[in-house]
Amino acid sequence: MKFLHVMDPIEGIDITKDTSFVLIREAQDRGHENYYCGIADLALREGVVVARSATLRVTLEQGRHGDVGDYDWHAADEFDCVFMRKDPPFAINFFFATHLLSLIDERSTFVFNRAAGLREATEKLFIMRFPELIPETMVSAIPTAILEFRDKVGGDIVVKPLDGCGGLGIFRIAEGDLNTHSILETITEEGRRQVMAQRYIPESRQGDQRIHYLDGKPIGAIRRVPREDDLRGNLHVGGTSVRYDIGEREREVCARLAPALDELGIYFAGLDMIGGYLTEVNVTSPTGIQEANALDGVKLEAEVLDFVEGKCGELAR
Repeated sequence: MKFLHVMDPIEGIDITKDTSFVLIREAQDRGHENYYCGIADLALREGVVVARSATLRVTLEQGRHGDVGDYDWHAADEFDCVFMRKDPPFAINFFFATHLLSLIDERSTFVFNRAAGLREATEKLFIMRFPELIPETMVSAIPTAILEFRDKVGGDIVVKPLDGCGGLGIFRIAEGDLNTHSILETITEEGRRQVMAQRYIPESRQGDQRIHYLDGKPIGAIRRVPREDDLRGNLHVGGTSVRYDIGEREREVCARLAPALDELGIYFAGLDMIGGYLTEVNVTSPTGIQEANALDGVKLEAEVLDFVEGKCGELAR
């Protein structure tokens, strides 16, 4: 098969952690042709979505891990699958790229994840569709409203920007914190930008769970434990990944989300959970596969490629 990977610059990835890298390598090991481009390489000509893309081969030598061929224009419908794996944040150029990808004829080319679904399932706000699964949560730009919410849920909350990623801009605000007003003025841009506030969950000190969701089911998981001097468990800011066994609660949450995600064409996602509560649904470029592989002795990218091959095979028939 012939695959196009729309992603960040290949030379900048860490091959020991990057999920896109192992997906590309698995496809390569199976004999598929891999092509590569960035979102700025997408275009629309005479009603046809095209990509200025190049062949890509990967190796396990960091720094020389991506052998990129000559760039040329290819129609999107030449590919069996287009992997949309541009990392967050969800910026305006990403938004426009999803509009271009939405014009691909999905009767012949499988788009993974579906571009329209990436626009709709914003990673922070999507959880609001499932109030029974999440901690007490509100969205507001008004600092006084956020403080009223804090008092209502016990005097301890976490606030985060709706377009944030990787733990950037997350603050804990407990009653009596003298930084409270400064934090809220800054994060809301003095009442002009909505943010999310959630009741602080004490179990977060033992780590949050990243659940790897594929087509309605959990296929893997890790626990991300924060450093003693940090609120956040994100791995790139110093969190540590430890093994985590998927339980009934995780299966229940995946099953509850599955109809809505399937309707949007979000087949692969990273669900974040703390203390049994769903806190985020990451859809743009879910990560953590390599960490789960190392901890559990598995190869989750093989399950993802099995799924993609199956979808492409259905279209070919």
